[in-house]
Amino acid sequence: MTAIPLGVPRRLVEFTLDGQEARVPEGSTILDACRAAGKDVPTLCEGDTLAPKNACRVCVVDVEGARTLAPACSRKAEPGMVVRTDTERARHSRKVVLELLASSVDLSTTPSVAQWIKEYEAKPDRFGPDAARVDEEPRVDNDLYVRDYGKCILCYKCVDACGDQWQNSFAISVAGRGFDARISVEQDGPLTDSACVYCGNCIEVCPTGALSFKSEFDMRAAGTWDQERQTETTTVCAYCGVGCNLTLHVQDNEIVKVTSPHDNPVTHGNLCIKGRFGYQHVQNRD
Repeated sequence: MTAIPLGVPRRLVEFTLDGQEARVPEGSTILDACRAAGKDVPTLCEGDTLAPKNACRVCVVDVEGARTLAPACSRKAEPGMVVRTDTERARHSRKVVLELLASSVDLSTTPSVAQWIKEYEAKPDRFGPDAARVDEEPRVDNDLYVRDYGKCILCYKCVDACGDQWQNSFAISVAGRGFDARISVEQDGPLTDSACVYCGNCIEVCPTGALSFKSEFDMRAAGTWDQERQTETTTVCAYCGVGCNLTLHVQDNEIVKVTSPHDNPVTHGNLCIKGRFGYQHVQNRD
């Protein structure tokens, strides 16, 4: 059971969730309530450190009296609301969304998607070989991280993390409109010529692996990446006095990537270039 952190005391909102009474702090979303009740509602574009974007539509639920399905990640719980998460209508919508996403981009490195495709009996192959796909080659133009837009579902989390919600570098934006929309840096050029400061906070929030550590990308290409063999150790960054927490992901006694706890009051999952990428001196054997 995942508890919703209360923080400042708030009124409790009472509503019905799948036939049972639910009580959550005012301002909580339906997705918050579902998680508190132990219900597995799938979601891709939702991030616990970012404002909801309603982009992927995988988390839709049925709200009694509503004309359309509601995105659980952004719809606030209201008193007296009647919500059903597992109706045929909601399941069918999730199935179609998963089929559309999986038929257009590579979701092989997206956590839980294979399980959801099986659970909802989604069949991405039913669109046939002519289905439009984003078949872009990975962009490897620096030694820190890789942009593989062939895995991008346009969730806009990287744009928000790089923009006014966290980093305020505004190096990442959306280029094009409609079917031509793509995540891009200015002039669609190399990352080294952009406003990127290499904090890697976009990697932290990317749900599909479209943005990944160069170390992880190389190990996956070599077939040596094995998450089950990795251990995680949280420590404090030694570069300055801010006190950022680092989670070191270690495989075969080598640091393969660095993340940060999202519930840490200092970083909220965010780091600078030194904290996220400056670990080579730790394993320099010379």
